[in-house]
Amino acid sequence: MTRAGLSPLAWLDAVERQRRQAGLRRSLRARPAVGTDLDLASNDYLGLSRHPAVIEGAVTALRTWGAGSTGSRLVTGNTELHEQFESVLADFVGAETGLVFSSGYTANLGAVAALSGPGSLLVSDALSHASLVDGCRLSRARVVVTPHNDVDAVEAALAGRTEERALVVTDSVFSTDGALAPLRQLHEVCRRHRALLLVDEAHGLGVRGVGGRGLLHEAGLAGAPDIVVTTTLSKSLGSQGGVVLGPAAVRDHLIDSARTFIFDTGLTPAAAGAAIAALDVLTAEPWRAEAVISRARELAAMCGVPDVPESAVVSVVLGDPEVAVAAAAACLDAGVRVGCFRPPTVPTGTSRLRLTARASLTDDEMDLARRVFTSVLGADRP
Repeated sequence: MTRAGLSPLAWLDAVERQRRQAGLRRSLRARPAVGTDLDLASNDYLGLSRHPAVIEGAVTALRTWGAGSTGSRLVTGNTELHEQFESVLADFVGAETGLVFSSGYTANLGAVAALSGPGSLLVSDALSHASLVDGCRLSRARVVVTPHNDVDAVEAALAGRTEERALVVTDSVFSTDGALAPLRQLHEVCRRHRALLLVDEAHGLGVRGVGGRGLLHEAGLAGAPDIVVTTTLSKSLGSQGGVVLGPAAVRDHLIDSARTFIFDTGLTPAAAGAAIAALDVLTAEPWRAEAVISRARELAAMCGVPDVPESAVVSVVLGDPEVAVAAAAACLDAGVRVGCFRPPTVPTGTSRLRLTARASLTDDEMDLARRVFTSVLGADRP
């Protein structure tokens, strides 16, 4: 008998063929411990993942607290490092309190679901990160997805609601193209309609605002009592983990109700120690935030991208997924590693190379990037 007649997973064969035909098959590639390629694909925006002070912060925590957190934070997984980091990060961005999760993904899932729920309205930007989208799906709230950065659509959704509570969710800096959310306008609309605003600063922390304090801080909204912030430790801070920042009442509520906090093993102490050290470096070297955007604008110019970047992300739209995959492979063959985004990560017809700038990029590395992109993209570049 054929496999199709025996296996309950036979349907995966057809799915896999369809993905291959559409140019959407993905694969894992292990990177070496010490790479020889120029990395323009990672989210290590400030170049801190290998900073000696950050590594030492992780090593010291590892030796002090052990390799794992040993349990959920409500049982045995909470350490002094977790609470120290929550305090220093909240102070850095201007929030009242913080609560550390095991990842940025679980922070978003936990916060969105716990702050909405049945009988409430959730309004989400069409380009919100997948973790926010999944939080909406798990919330059991009524969800309205509004066009990208359309403040009028958000207002219409809030004005027409029948629910007592409403939560509006958005990225501050959108991950696929680096665009900025209109946070002041969104906050004004939320305040008019008694809605809570949740902003994911994953790509804003360390890049936007004075010394990298984030786009909310830059917009003058830090510490607002009707705003909740989520972010990750895995990008600008070079570590791993997530955090929710906001009023003390929100922190208390999440400890009691966020399932991704209650039932998940706590963040490893080494990750917390590394994040604390990274924040110390950023505080002492605020130039890193400006350097990221400066390098991003250089990368955009050499790739012929018309829009001036406002974040670390440079999006080079090529359209067809196979064209994007081939271009990414050609860049890697020439010594430059770039990201390649295809549907469903981005809309059909907008497959792209996604470049990420780093504060630590050298002039020699930028010269290499210029030569490679000029060759691969097939046009004369500035």
